[in-house]
Amino acid sequence: MKKYQVKPGQRYPPGAKVSARGVNFAIFSRQATAMELLLYCDPHSTEPFQVITLDPLENRTFFFWHVFVEGLPAGVCYTWRADGPRDTSVSGCRFNPDKELLDLWAKTVTDNLWDRSRTCLPGPSSGRSMRAVVVKEDYDWQGDTPLYHKPEKTVIYELHVGGFTSHGSARVPHPGTYAGVIDKIPYLQELGITAVELLPVMAFDEQDLPASARLLGLKNFWGYSTHSYYCPHPHYCTDPLADNHVREFRDMVKALHKADIAVIMDVVYNHTAEGGEDGPLINFKGLANSGFYHLEPHDRSRYRDYTGCGNTVNCNHPLVARFIVDSLEYWVRDMHIDAFRFDLASVLARGMDGRPDHFAPVIWSIEFSTVLNRTGLIAEAWDAGGLYQVGGFPGFRWAEWNGRYRDLVRQFVRGDKGMAGEMATRFCGSSDLYEPSGRLPINSINFITCHDGFTLWDLVSYNEKHNEANGEDNRDGCSHNLSWNCGAEGETKDAKILALRRRQARNFMAILLLSHGVPMLLAGDEVLRSQQGNNNCYCQDNELGWFDWSLVAKNREMFRFVKEMIAFRKRHPCLMRRRFVSGSKAKNDRLPDITWHGRKLNQPQWNDPRATVLALTLGGTGKEEDLHVIFNMSARTMGFALPEIPTRKWHLAIDTGAASPDDIRLPENQQPVEKKCVVTRPRSVVVLESRP
Repeated sequence: MKKYQVKPGQRYPPGAKVSARGVNFAIFSRQATAMELLLYCDPHSTEPFQVITLDPLENRTFFFWHVFVEGLPAGVCYTWRADGPRDTSVSGCRFNPDKELLDLWAKTVTDNLWDRSRTCLPGPSSGRSMRAVVVKEDYDWQGDTPLYHKPEKTVIYELHVGGFTSHGSARVPHPGTYAGVIDKIPYLQELGITAVELLPVMAFDEQDLPASARLLGLKNFWGYSTHSYYCPHPHYCTDPLADNHVREFRDMVKALHKADIAVIMDVVYNHTAEGGEDGPLINFKGLANSGFYHLEPHDRSRYRDYTGCGNTVNCNHPLVARFIVDSLEYWVRDMHIDAFRFDLASVLARGMDGRPDHFAPVIWSIEFSTVLNRTGLIAEAWDAGGLYQVGGFPGFRWAEWNGRYRDLVRQFVRGDKGMAGEMATRFCGSSDLYEPSGRLPINSINFITCHDGFTLWDLVSYNEKHNEANGEDNRDGCSHNLSWNCGAEGETKDAKILALRRRQARNFMAILLLSHGVPMLLAGDEVLRSQQGNNNCYCQDNELGWFDWSLVAKNREMFRFVKEMIAFRKRHPCLMRRRFVSGSKAKNDRLPDITWHGRKLNQPQWNDPRATVLALTLGGTGKEEDLHVIFNMSARTMGFALPEIPTRKWHLAIDTGAASPDDIRLPENQQPVEKKCVVTRPRSVVVLESRP
């Protein structure tokens, strides 16, 4: 291949920018003393066809290195090599001119030659590095723009792009891809969800996992090992080695938007794929290690680890904070993303000294970004260093994964006693967490299950985790599951136990979709998907971690129940309140927005340590029906008094203790309740609607 002429180039924009005359390359490295750009013909090339040595006088402006390559076409692959200080324990720098590095602003990456283990060894990369690809920035959005759904009307569905369609039963032309998600949009529409929350789709290292798991042939499946923050993950593309990654990702977003489904990205800014002291140099370590990561002040060769993943991103370093905000704005402006969920978001709240900072610059910069002003922000408000901020995460419009909601509802549904008072608080949007600071029920993302932990079916089928398949002797994963197996551990043929499990699954779904706040479902829970008790399937890119589409038919009654519960929620504005209920009487002689009961009217058992029941009446708005909700989590049949409404009668809408289709009925199929009380089955949720 021919050698290309070069010019000094310019420092902005960073990355590789294609023009009619060639390509401008720019990379940041403050401490580097030498820089080389390596050009490869294609992803398979083991040797560069041209190595360009940059002159510190002509090719450096401030802390950016840059060069313009005349006539270079799109499709060429490239890496960088950097040299500089190597006194790691003192300066914190890890320059190594033997290692080829990724562009921090790469838009497309190939990793077919990547060998993480070999790259960690001393010596040259020897053609085993990841490569960035020069790509053109052209795409016809056909009028598409990011969506804005009111948070209170949002129903989130957390899914894994690869696992959603990898199973043979998915029957899609391109399993495990962005295109596969497009093929399943009709299913998402039928279910009724309004937003998909995608597990990490920024390019990540599939080889980043413990040696014991690698020996079993496993790989990093979930994707919490990001290395390139501007790049879609290549292995979710129909051809990981082509330069169509950006286009295919945009096609998926555009198709979901056309179906009025918002796209939420799960983003990992708390750590990177480069690991700790013994991890590889991929990009940040080899270019800006001393600024990008939290390092121990007395030995800067060591990383502070608030993430459990070997390193922690120094999010509030001025340059890093700007890098994070710029990348988020790119995904919104150029990729039309609607919201972000931040993994271990409390790391973003740590200052440069590692201590919590309520005025952490990166968090408030995200909050006040004009590009992100309509973009949803969701925090996983804790980290592995012990910082737990549920109810107290900095910022105002940030929503939070409400771990306290998850834990309380799990305890209440399994029958733990004395939970009625806190259950009422969690049901109404966790006012104790959010109201004192002026926040709203929509700041609470309510969930029972998520990717991290048991699936819904496993939550009612296992008392203990069973993670042996991960190769770590069942040491990994959380042991505090608050689950109940209903009488037998794991698979069983006992009809009574199976019936109870299905009822408990309906209870969880009913409570989730009746609660104030924003509900989030885990993909597959609507059809009772199991991971055989494995509550940490991060490395299971196989049937254990995939969505089995045969379950849609096998468990169609559960699918119907969830689908109708979502529709029920959408029909009732009183379940989608933006503000906290007060109990005050409404206008026009309607019922108060909420009234609390026990088995007897107006007698909730707040202080009864034995209580396992709760009832409430929600006043409808406008022409909406009032709702009476009963939670009987006891092991016996109980009668509950019904409020009298002179002009209306109560009609039974939901009864999780009944068999399908009587577990949830459409209004035209509901029967009026003539008595002044309703009898509820053990461990069941009952909901009645009032109408003339």
